[in-house]
Amino acid sequence: METDEFVERMNAGEPAAPGSDLAHAMNDLAEEAIRLCMELNTRYTTPEERVEIMSRITGRDVPASFRIFPPFTTDCGTNIRLGERVFVNSGCRFQDQGGITIGDDALIGHNTVIATLNHDLDPATRATTVPKPVVIGDSVWIGANATILPGVTIGDGAVVAAGAVVTADVAARTIVAGVPARRIRTLDS
Repeated sequence: METDEFVERMNAGEPAAPGSDLAHAMNDLAEEAIRLCMELNTRYTTPEERVEIMSRITGRDVPASFRIFPPFTTDCGTNIRLGERVFVNSGCRFQDQGGITIGDDALIGHNTVIATLNHDLDPATRATTVPKPVVIGDSVWIGANATILPGVTIGDGAVVAAGAVVTADVAARTIVAGVPARRIRTLDS
């Protein structure tokens, strides 16, 4: 399966059952992502080299203004879209099969996990993965050790406090904190 077809089907929310062509493609992409992440994480790289490696991981040009502090891991890579001046701090883990879009000027704190796959609660079908995208708006700040779960959209200018587990959409210019994350307050305009 070509990568474009895989991304299109995952973006459409098609479940990947064990043994299916989607599951096989997911495995192949994971192996390539592991190889490229090892290249990013096991030697010193300049900021420009990191942009180039991330462009290979995502399969598209990453803006020259993108910054990342390794280590970083993803188990797909080809369904990540990065805006201008995005900063990803060290220790982040992106599970991007369902699609991760990060807007301009977003700041992603240490050890943030962004997950886009879920499993069914029924043990008979639990191994099937179901993709749902995560969208992070412009000028969002995600604190260290936050977890963003599948299907979540975080609005422009929002803040996710350190350690929060975001299970539902976050409105623009809103601060959320806790497990699960709840609205703390809205930022003044």
